[in-house]
Amino acid sequence: MFDKIPERIKDYAGRFSLVDGVPFKLPVAATHSPALMAIFPIDAEKARAFLPKGIHPLRLWRKALLIVTVIDYRETPIGKYVEYSIAIACTHGKKPAPRLLPALFMDFFKAGQYVVDLPVSSEISVKGGKGIWGMPKHQGHLNFNISEERISSQYDLDGKLVAYVEIEPPKKTCIPVRTKASNYCSFRGMLMKSDIFLDARCGIRLFRNVKARFVIGDHPRLQAMKELEIGEAIATVFLPSITGTLDDHVESWFLDSDQLPEKAPEGMESVVGLSLSEEWLSPPSAPIPPHADGRC
Repeated sequence: MFDKIPERIKDYAGRFSLVDGVPFKLPVAATHSPALMAIFPIDAEKARAFLPKGIHPLRLWRKALLIVTVIDYRETPIGKYVEYSIAIACTHGKKPAPRLLPALFMDFFKAGQYVVDLPVSSEISVKGGKGIWGMPKHQGHLNFNISEERISSQYDLDGKLVAYVEIEPPKKTCIPVRTKASNYCSFRGMLMKSDIFLDARCGIRLFRNVKARFVIGDHPRLQAMKELEIGEAIATVFLPSITGTLDDHVESWFLDSDQLPEKAPEGMESVVGLSLSEEWLSPPSAPIPPHADGRC
């Protein structure tokens, strides 16, 4: 898919915005930032429990997809930070989409990913990402490591391992990627949708050539995801240097239920008191379980 950045975004390049106290030089973009992605099959019916009304698992054959994406943002308007996304591939609409087709016709089926958890390194990234785009950001202990043997990222909270992902580097990273990716999130009792335009080159490993793993640790935050029956990775992607531009257009819909919720969802009170600090928490240090067969 080749999606062009809207002209309205190009027109304000070099200008400035101040939103909720967060200063931006426009457009809101990141450059020279490496990223990894690992895709795992999961139980489609169990995936539904993590998704709000109107969001449906994107199915390949009988399985849904868990997408783990980590970006080491090195040049952005709000400084450096790591972003660790754990999401379920999805479509948006009244009814579930057919199998396979949404992966080919993403715009038609309003395909994207529903973000379940999104830790980041810095507080200013939480303030901007959650308050403006409705992303479920919070600060975590994160890293991003690249070596000849593996590309990996660890996510800790409270001295415990939340999640760890690693992939084997591809032999080449020459495949052009120029696409729009859509993120769906829940915040303030609303379903939020935002888009990012990516321009990069990547290397891909598929099916039998994939060596990767995703470990859910002993921290309680992601324990429910163990019920998804996460299988062996079916694809990995490494992008050594992305250019990503956030769209300034955000969509939102009310989240509805049969009865009035007894507990108010997280709202702007979780954002207004945050600072503009670009400081990171300490690096993650919880032990990582060894792989059973010693592979990546």
